[in-house]
Parts: sequence; C-alpha cells; structure tokens
Amino acid sequence: MSGTSLDGLDIAYCHFEKNTDTWNFSIEKTESIDYTTDFKEKLKNTVHLEASRLLAFHNQYGIWLGEQVKNFINANKIEVDFVSSHGHTVFHQPQIGLTYQIGSGQHLANICQQKVICDYRTNDVALGGQGAPLVPIGDQLLFANYDFCLNLGGISNISFDHQGKRIAYDISPANMLLNHICKSIDLQYDEGGKISASGTINTQLLAQLNNLAYYKLPYPKSLGYEWFTDKVVPILDNTNDSTNNLLHTSVHHIAEQIANAIKSTKKMKPSVLVTGGGAKNNFLIDTLQQKLSTKATIIVPSMDIIDFKEALIFGFMGVLRDQNKINCLRSVTGASKDSSSGIIYIPS
Repeated sequence: MSGTSLDGLDIAYCHFEKNTDTWNFSIEKTESIDYTTDFKEKLKNTVHLEASRLLAFHNQYGIWLGEQVKNFINANKIEVDFVSSHGHTVFHQPQIGLTYQIGSGQHLANICQQKVICDYRTNDVALGGQGAPLVPIGDQLLFANYDFCLNLGGISNISFDHQGKRIAYDISPANMLLNHICKSIDLQYDEGGKISASGTINTQLLAQLNNLAYYKLPYPKSLGYEWFTDKVVPILDNTNDSTNNLLHTSVHHIAEQIANAIKSTKKMKPSVLVTGGGAKNNFLIDTLQQKLSTKATIIVPSMDIIDFKEALIFGFMGVLRDQNKINCLRSVTGASKDSSSGIIYIPS
C-alpha cells in the first residue's frame, strides 16, 4: 500500500479465515519502507510526466515493488498465496472516467515470483463509479463492531452502514494538507500535532477552506491530489501567516468537516474507529473529539491497526477477488453494480 500522503510503502503479511458468515483476520508481519526525498519527489511529480515516461515509470515502480516484496518474503521466511498491491495513485478523476495507479502488476509478479492481484479501481470507474473509497468492504466485513470507520491518511474518508447499505466517501484533505504546510519549515510532518497546537485560528483561511465547493456535494464523492493542488494550494499560497497558525487552522478545518459528516447521519452516540497516520496527531484527535462533544466516542486502536489497516484491507480485497466475490460496493462508489474488481497476474 502506498497512499496519497507519500509516507512510504506499507507491507503487511496477513491471515484471513471465514467461519460461517464471519471473517477473522490477523496481521502477522509488517514493514514500512520510507521513501527517500528524491523518490518521494519523483512520485509526486509523476502527474506531470509525458505519457511515454509515465508508462516507463509505471513499469520501473512495479519492479521496485517486486524487489521490496521479495526482500520482505525472504527476510521473514514466509509463504504467501498471492500479493495484493494497491500501487500508487497518479490520476484520480472519475468524473472523466479516469483513475490510474502505477506499479505494473506483471513486473511486480515477475520480480517476486508470486501471483499478484492489483488495479482495483479501474473496473469500478468503468462501471460509472468513483473507484473510491474501496476500504469500506473491509470495514463492513472485518470491523463491523464500530459505527464509523474513519481513516486519516492523505485524505480523510469515512465508512458506515445506512439503511442496510454501506456508505463511504472522502471527506477532506488530511495529512496531505498538514504535510504540505510542514514542508515550508523542512519537516515531513507535525509529530503529535505539537506545532499545530501552538498556533491560533486564522478565521479568514478557515472560512475559505470550509467554503470549498466539494463539501456541498452529495456522496458518493472522492478526492485526489489534483483537486488538492488546484483548489487548496492556491488558498494557502495567498495566505500570509505563520506555519503554526496555518497548521492550527487546517486541523480545525479537517476536524470540522469530519464532525459535520458524522453529525449529519444523526446516529446516537456512535463509536468512531480512527486509523491512518492522522490517528497519531494528538491535537487533531483532541480537536475532533471537542467538535463532536459527547455526540460520539473516538476509539484509537493498536498501532498495527492504525498503521496497516489499509494494507490489511487491500489484502482482503485480494482474497475476495481471488474467490470471485464482491469487493467493490455500488452503494459506496455509485457504480452501476457491485463488482469483483482487480487484475490477476501470473509470474513468468
């Protein structure tokens, strides 16, 4: 799993077992591989590459993924049924029928000599869906004990049951926004939200962020890096304030949008499972709980769930695809039908 926050590559070795109608899982081994500064910049700038260079990098990144998987398997002396790969999203514009994740499945399979299942979003977009979020199938089948599953990655997204159907959508930028601001002071991220906590609210900036047109759209809806650079970055660039205040205001913006989303469902005192890198931002979690007041209970789980829930669920999506079972929900993405999505590659 490689997310929009560009933290690095997450690898999780997981076991899945179905007893009657209930799925159980365990996370056995994990590893996070940080991207170098140069590699992170290269990934971020793929959106600007001409077609031939982008396709070449798609293959190169697949080779790199294969090498990381091969090293992980050898180091942990494990046997696997297959490798499930999300790849790294370069383009996500479902409104024009486009989603593209780099990391060639065939190259990955050939290097690590394992069956590979990847490219989970394309089929859903071809069926008229958003191709995102995809994690809700795992929320529904693996984390059913919680009323809401909230992921705070590069983008914040939420998943919940509503009138017998699973609903999910992207709420707002999250770490993508905070990390972008941190770059101005040569930091990758605001550890624990300490810098954010020291600032004060810039009311004009907060109003501009809260007034973004996306927040008025009904779900299903999803966000991508292009939207962030087009709509959010210009607002930040035109705001003259300290990094502390920019971060403080952005945290309030993120928490406010999430709280609005949870309150709008009118569920009575729901439990909210929070995962992703943002779950480690104490100031963000405290601000969110403050904005929810007593209307919801935030639950921050163990570190392996915080860090590897997305990798876990994309592994689970691979299990469902391997069994030709539904892993993309039309109620979530707005597609014309549920589907079993993902392309299977056999190593040569």
